[in-house]
Amino acid sequence: MLRSFSYVTDHTGFCGTIKNSPSDFVVTEIEVPEHLLRDTRAESPQETGEEPLEQSSSCLRPPKKLRTEPPGQCAEGCHGGAPSPSQRGPHREGGDCFPPPNKKQREDEPTLKSGLEEAGILDSLLGEPMSELLYKFARDLKDAWDLENDADAGSREFSLGPVLDKKNRADLHSAVRQKFPFLVTVTKGNEMIVKGNADYRELCQLVTEKETSDFFKFLDAKLENSTFSFEPDGDKEHRKVVHHFINRRFGKLLETKSFAVTDVNDQPNMSIMVRFREKGWSRKRSAGGFQEKHDLYTAFTLQKENLETLEAIGFLAAELGVLPSDFSYTGIKDKKAITYQPMVVKKVTPERLKEIGSKMEKKGMRIHSIHSACQHLRLGQLKGNHFDIVVRDLKHHSHDSSADLKERISEAMENVETKGFVNYYGPQRFGQGQNVQTDQIGLALLNEKMVKAVKLFFTPEDTDDPVNNAKRYFLQTEDAKGALVMLPEFKVREKMLLRALNRYGVNHEGCTKGWLNIPHSMRIFYVHAYCSKIWNEAASYRLKIYGSKVVEGDLVFSEENDENASLNDKVHVVTAPEESANKYSINQVVLPMVGHSIKYPSNKVGQWYHERLSEDELQMCKFRVSPLQLNIPGCYRPILKNVQNLSYFLEGSEKGIQIEDNHLNESKVSLHVSFDLDPSCYATVCLREIMKCDF
Repeated sequence: MLRSFSYVTDHTGFCGTIKNSPSDFVVTEIEVPEHLLRDTRAESPQETGEEPLEQSSSCLRPPKKLRTEPPGQCAEGCHGGAPSPSQRGPHREGGDCFPPPNKKQREDEPTLKSGLEEAGILDSLLGEPMSELLYKFARDLKDAWDLENDADAGSREFSLGPVLDKKNRADLHSAVRQKFPFLVTVTKGNEMIVKGNADYRELCQLVTEKETSDFFKFLDAKLENSTFSFEPDGDKEHRKVVHHFINRRFGKLLETKSFAVTDVNDQPNMSIMVRFREKGWSRKRSAGGFQEKHDLYTAFTLQKENLETLEAIGFLAAELGVLPSDFSYTGIKDKKAITYQPMVVKKVTPERLKEIGSKMEKKGMRIHSIHSACQHLRLGQLKGNHFDIVVRDLKHHSHDSSADLKERISEAMENVETKGFVNYYGPQRFGQGQNVQTDQIGLALLNEKMVKAVKLFFTPEDTDDPVNNAKRYFLQTEDAKGALVMLPEFKVREKMLLRALNRYGVNHEGCTKGWLNIPHSMRIFYVHAYCSKIWNEAASYRLKIYGSKVVEGDLVFSEENDENASLNDKVHVVTAPEESANKYSINQVVLPMVGHSIKYPSNKVGQWYHERLSEDELQMCKFRVSPLQLNIPGCYRPILKNVQNLSYFLEGSEKGIQIEDNHLNESKVSLHVSFDLDPSCYATVCLREIMKCDF
């Protein structure tokens, strides 16, 4: 990716290899943001030396339930009385365990209202003639669903006519959904429309229709503290599918958890229980007045090895039963490395996060410094990164035989520490070594070629493993459902896309909905990769034609500190007199990341941008992809960056013994280098400048 790009220094450099193992490339994020206020009560006993505080109230036992629950344990190991923090559920005040699932409910046990009561309410609200027409519509729709090949079953609607009284409309909404859980009601003006519930139909494919019907009655009733349990299910993979369906469709309203139960044959089994989430920022009445309740955030430091950041989040989300979008972080870290970065997850307690520690270690992750937090993190909200890197297999460049290696290394370090390096985006930004790079997907999204973007996304690598076999199968067959079954659970992005493609089809509309099904941060990632590629090429062109001289038409950051000034107001276009006076240095020159709100240099570089975008059919691009809710305003990036706190030493084959001799035995020496970089700077790019070689 960087092979033909520029250097800012003129030393000879040397050769070597990096990332021979993850421990040779360690990245630590600098300065966790100060707004993450620690709650010492949430610290683990191992970290604080104290036992965690227990809350006084016992497990919640709802006074009203859809199913009768015997008194018993709340979950594995949680008994009556005050539960320990590690046994509590995600976020309830006091003892907040899920109540236990019951044994199988009797078939004739009533749930909410009997059919006669519901029918009487409908007759009184609609009148018998309209009520009979509604019954007929419901029966016909169910018959059409059973046929499955009825193409218009999903689009059928039935009008109940205008209902002017607001209370009558509310009563009618409730009565229809309680009598016919497979229907949904909507209001257009004062007219009430009834149509099939697509979510009901989808859940019917996963569980029995009785369970589906009872679930939607539970959902519509919204009884405080009520719970719902699915029938016992010993198939873990099937339970995961049900968990993900509920989280995907109702994640903001409901939460799920699997519990150990005894089935009708008195055999141990597992069951999924569902309950309503606590509302964030709700105002709860207490003796002292109103008390605000905030969303729950838990902060932690993620240590990962040989994993992408988004892949690690996929593992964590699957294990915790939350969505990847519930995690926030300040930046993407290298895959082929050991990295440390702060993260914040919503809707998960510190105790719950601690519970999964041992499982995550098997996936190449460790979770440190778990504590309560006040809010989520934002991309770019970091001071920088510290790098500890080992370069092995040191040797001269093939064209260099005049000096000893130690002198070459010393010269390179001094040069880069003084002059800096070209601030390219590193090859890992684009998916180094992959058959399809991330910028190609981003270009397809900008051109609104949704199907092409999906097929690029699912292009497999040349390996035989479950992930690439599933991708290969999908491209060959367009069978999204079959590919879903083949994919491992942690491939969260792929599964989100495939679920939508299975539902809507592999066409422009279906692929658009597929992209909307993954978090916004993941969608924008691909577009930003394309913008980064253009920036890299622009930086090389700028240095090729003008070198380090600041010329008329260049962009520089203004030295004025006006807080009310817009970003564009802070970017100044260099004038001819300023060029003649050498007013600015190359370290002050910035180049735009393409977007709809930036200005371009008013010299040959600006002309280059327009010609380059035309090559990709983006000459008219407004950098807003409305169907995908993507807005790309653009920004400015300095051409050069400096390295801070640079240090290094040479180590022989016997670990820990530093080398002082001037002449080195190349094959037995490694270079240990440490430095700090600003956010969004790449250590591999800095090393490229030091060594004068590509990786």
